[in-house]
Amino acid sequence: MADGLVAPLRAAGCVFAEDEARLLVEAAGDAGDAADPDALEAMVGRRVAGEPLELVLGWVEFDGLRLQVAPGVFVPRQGTVAMVDEAVALLAGIERPRVVDLCCGVGAVGCAVVRRVPDADVALSDVDATAVRLARANLDAHGGAGADERERVAVAGDLFSGLPEGWRGQVDVCTANAPYVPSRAVAFMPRESRDHEPLATVDGGEDGLAVHRRLAAVAGEWLRPGGHLLVEVSPDQVDGALTLLAERGLAVRAVASTDDGPVVVVATTPFDPAPPRLGP
Repeated sequence: MADGLVAPLRAAGCVFAEDEARLLVEAAGDAGDAADPDALEAMVGRRVAGEPLELVLGWVEFDGLRLQVAPGVFVPRQGTVAMVDEAVALLAGIERPRVVDLCCGVGAVGCAVVRRVPDADVALSDVDATAVRLARANLDAHGGAGADERERVAVAGDLFSGLPEGWRGQVDVCTANAPYVPSRAVAFMPRESRDHEPLATVDGGEDGLAVHRRLAAVAGEWLRPGGHLLVEVSPDQVDGALTLLAERGLAVRAVASTDDGPVVVVATTPFDPAPPRLGP
């Protein structure tokens, strides 16, 4: 059955048409049953029309996890695994660390961290209700609190606003894959993203760093002394991101990928908070 789908998929520009045809046939079946012809036809039609394969399938593979996705949310990118790698490295040796994943989307980074650091407390947060619903489902499937009584939540809120108040000043690592495409560049993004992902999940304002500035302004209130904020940017935004974070008194460095992909910028709070300012 998959063979008959290859030609229309390839004609629509699907580079890996054979693989996509196989996945669509599998997705149109039910628990190993033969594919439902009507369901398969609908799914192929959506894909040929340009909808991202992950949204048609209902899942995305990310760092060894199969995560639920749905129309109306941002599809996690494979390059963001670099943020997971860096977060896990920074958590090494910390007993029951607290991790926050802001602008979490479907919870890809937070769920991947939980898989690798099973004793972590994790909070996921996003402003979009659909994203939060999927993030909660993914967290339940891949690391929800169980017998170990770890605190793992997915909440709706703008940046830190929905987090448990008791986490203020106690976060070891905060990841934030915030939107960073400059507004003028959105029109030049691949059609799959431009037409099928919410604008707010990709448009980062005039220079792409609007949300990063807001994060820099408040992150220090939530990170513990020596805690880390991780953000993702494009290579040509690194200097700007380093500067705006350093201006907030954070120690900054960049972790470049090896394949010209996104860059992870790490900002660390001082180990000893600055003494209160006296006088005018």
